[in-house]
Amino acid sequence: MEINAGMVKELREKSKAGMMDCKKALIESNGDMKKAEELLKEKGLAEASKKAFRAAKEGLVDSYIHPGSRIGVLVEVNCETDFVARNEIFKNLVHNIALHIAAAAPLYVSKETGIK
Repeated sequence: MEINAGMVKELREKSKAGMMDCKKALIESNGDMKKAEELLKEKGLAEASKKAFRAAKEGLVDSYIHPGSRIGVLVEVNCETDFVARNEIFKNLVHNIALHIAAAAPLYVSKETGIK
């Protein structure tokens, strides 16, 4: 079966996968859209399982001190690459996490017992 651009576009819109991945899935499934979607899901799960054990060696440490200096938060959020750690969106995320922790008003945080 011939795979046309319209089929690739349709699969791409449904799956949010890359164009070449969609085309390969359609070729492998002989143009069967449902089968191609399943192939992409399987591939996505396989990719995710490969990444599951990768170490997050980069990241940021951020602090928040509430006015009056009665509440302070120090938070570390890790990521896989320094490119992510230097990204402004990631920096905002880390700072917002610190703000949310302060808003929860915990007494302390422990790995073993969680937030107290």
